[in-house]
Amino acid sequence: MQVMASTTSTSTSTSSSRPLGRRQMVLHSCSCSCSCSSTSRSEYKQTCQIRAQVARSIVFLSTRRKILASAALTFFCNSTYLSAFALGDPTLKIEDVTPQILPFGALFPSEERIVQLFETNTYSVVNIFDVTLRPQLNVTGVVEVPEGNGSGVVWDNLGHIVTNYHVVGNALSKNPKLGEVVARVNILASQGVQKNFEGKLIGADRFKDLAVLKIDAPLNILRPIKVGKSSDLRVGQQCLAIGNPFGFDHTLTVGVISGLNRDIFSQTGVTISGGIQTDAAINPGNSGGPLIDSKGNMIGINTAIFTQTGTSAGVGFAIPSSTVLKIAPQLIQLGRVVRAGLDVEIAPDLIANQLNARNGALVLLVPPNSQAAKAGLLPTRRGFAGNIVLGDIITSVDNKPIRSKSDLLKTLDDYNVGDSVNLKLRRGDKDLEIYVVLEEIK
Repeated sequence: MQVMASTTSTSTSTSSSRPLGRRQMVLHSCSCSCSCSSTSRSEYKQTCQIRAQVARSIVFLSTRRKILASAALTFFCNSTYLSAFALGDPTLKIEDVTPQILPFGALFPSEERIVQLFETNTYSVVNIFDVTLRPQLNVTGVVEVPEGNGSGVVWDNLGHIVTNYHVVGNALSKNPKLGEVVARVNILASQGVQKNFEGKLIGADRFKDLAVLKIDAPLNILRPIKVGKSSDLRVGQQCLAIGNPFGFDHTLTVGVISGLNRDIFSQTGVTISGGIQTDAAINPGNSGGPLIDSKGNMIGINTAIFTQTGTSAGVGFAIPSSTVLKIAPQLIQLGRVVRAGLDVEIAPDLIANQLNARNGALVLLVPPNSQAAKAGLLPTRRGFAGNIVLGDIITSVDNKPIRSKSDLLKTLDDYNVGDSVNLKLRRGDKDLEIYVVLEEIK
């Protein structure tokens, strides 16, 4: 853009107009300001008009970037901000700007109780590392803890450690012998020092997702967990979970009992009945650790979470202590679980539905000389014309309704070998009852 400026001459009264560039206008303005003292009043007035036009032209011609830069420069060059940013306030003392530090004081009773529960039980919780899966240091310097690592509890003064089957599942998949080292166990000693021991396999039960290891630890650092009664639990009561989530040892989370008698879909691929549901945060690494009630007694072994992201979603599950009390002693004594049941083959639900046996457990095979055969249970067979004749359909055990094969297995899980049970059967279009002695299922 160009501005039309007038030029005057001292020898003539005529004036001419011609376009001036920005540089010429600025120089002209400067020359006029320097010579204003020697010019006449009319010339001085004309000079001021030219300077005003030049100033407006310069502002108009300034770009948006120049205007913003000028504003920013004005902001940072302000003496007030420079003083606060660079120089501080030397008139103040450190004591003047330091807030008062209040004494810690006593905890609230509810806090004190939780702290005591943690401090009492944390020495009974161990950190378990599968010997086939070792932590690795990634490029960012963070220790990556494999999923096979988890937690466990000190069971007794003999050094037995109870944990989940899936915590050492990778080592167990290689079919180790009893007494073979399958894990490294870190146990907390006095003054926060952790001792490392080899965990030898004593026994494992995939169907209940439980395993027992043994460490050769001195008696003075073995602090067995106190076991409570899970059958008396009520929804809403407080509970605590202690474990080693993501490798952070001895971590406490607090919640409530959210539900009872849940079906737990374990990582071993089986369904465990009677599970405890809790909203206490349970994450990978918590598996095998204890779920504790407000009295400090273990009421379950944390084993699984319901999640779509791999982390806690507020729905965790624990194997009830009643199940642990039944399985762990057998694993310690025998290295396996003696499981009672009917020595018969029950049809899978899919086959039973195809055969139109949708309400009950359909008996497919009955081995000769078994207790079931002696009691008179009939298997599924072919008739004289080659048609399929359905066997007995078990509809209840001791008046407990049976709707499927899984119902039958769950119900018989509460019995011992040698127990006699009353079975209600549907045979064709007849209903009858028989008594059967339960046998060991291998």
